Amino acid sequence: MRLLFTFCFLFIAFIPCRSQSGFQIDHNKRKIVIPFKLINNLIFIPIKVNGETLTFLLDTGVEETVLFSLDDKEQVSLYHLEKIMLKGLGGNNAAEAYKSSRNKLEVNGFTDKEHEIYLVLDQEFNFSSQVGIPVNGIIGYHFFKNHLVEIDYDRKKVTVYADNHPKIVKRLNRYFTKEPLLIEENKPYYYATVESAGKRCEAKLLIDTGNSDAIWLFLNRTNQVELPAKNIDDFLGRGFSGNVYGKRGRISRFTFGNHSFANAIGTFPDSTSIKSVNFVKDRVGSLGGEVLSRFSVFFDYPNHLIFTKSNHNVNQPFNFNMSGIEVQHDGLEWVKETYEDPGAKGVTIKMGTTNEGRFQDNLRIKFELKPVFKIYNVRAGSTAELAGLQKDDKILKINKQNAHALSIEKINELLKSEEGKIIEMEVDRKGHVYTFRFQLKSII
Repeated sequence: MRLLFTFCFLFIAFIPCRSQSGFQIDHNKRKIVIPFKLINNLIFIPIKVNGETLTFLLDTGVEETVLFSLDDKEQVSLYHLEKIMLKGLGGNNAAEAYKSSRNKLEVNGFTDKEHEIYLVLDQEFNFSSQVGIPVNGIIGYHFFKNHLVEIDYDRKKVTVYADNHPKIVKRLNRYFTKEPLLIEENKPYYYATVESAGKRCEAKLLIDTGNSDAIWLFLNRTNQVELPAKNIDDFLGRGFSGNVYGKRGRISRFTFGNHSFANAIGTFPDSTSIKSVNFVKDRVGSLGGEVLSRFSVFFDYPNHLIFTKSNHNVNQPFNFNMSGIEVQHDGLEWVKETYEDPGAKGVTIKMGTTNEGRFQDNLRIKFELKPVFKIYNVRAGSTAELAGLQKDDKILKINKQNAHALSIEKINELLKSEEGKIIEMEVDRKGHVYTFRFQLKSII
């Protein structure tokens, strides 16, 4: 399925570095368990940075740890700052950043006392609004490099093991598919069979938990992959260097683990958006969260192995946002609501000398902070655009339901729910309220 927000975050620093830091499990623990939030197939975990709890995207597609969006975290202390420049996906120039060393990161007894962090000050680079929760950073290779790490998408838990205990080895050998994992430039790569537009090849793909889509393919990197004849131009997400654009179309088939997936949504970034990406030899694409979330996955970086076992979602169809609009969180606002108070006392009303009645006034008013959503992007030629919706429209209601009662995830699910479904959207455009109706239509 195609989700509204795709975050693919690959970068290199102009000043090269290799940190010697490493996470370790506290003494006398065989494993540590970290619950996570799963939003748009992306994994978010809490980590303390020098004593302050922050929210991180867990992303196998990045090497170094990055911080941003710290406006509400004034107590975070960072040490030994050095100015650098970063670049990556997107068509703009490199972003200014700072490198900080000797930081302590800790989560549930999993600790690194000498961690390097990259701090990005550009507030344009902030994807909290796309996922609907405050996100302060991204962590990748250094989380995985020393240990066996399990990501259980069903239970929404990450488990880090102190060693390959015989019970774990037995479980993996009995229930999981074992395959080789290439670790190049501190990122994991995997060979998958890909078929598209009549061509078939063994494709070297980055396994990228920070990408919410199913599979990305770079047409300028190989002549063995063809763009499907039926495709659309689309906004794909944000990278360090700006917005990422490209095409989407259904590819015939690809493999992962012991499964073969048919008719999946393939994503094809344009050459401008990937011009600053540092590609390893023979890489032609990425496998993202839309595929990974259909499995329990063990990453064994030290032994260059990956273990996979499918979950109940493995055979779900690959759907996508058929409306053509991208919705993002746009802050909070105070909303007045009325509610019933069952414990309220009635009021006796006398009517003349013989008649009296009792009136139960149990309605109360309260004010609460509620989320605000706006349209971030409208795909050209989409049913939403043809109906009249525009970028920056503030969403008031969807199918008669107040937007305040929804979340990014619920809106995403609605906009990819079923072909032919009618969506009625009430919006505020510069102080004027308009209502638009459009139909979800699959065009790929």
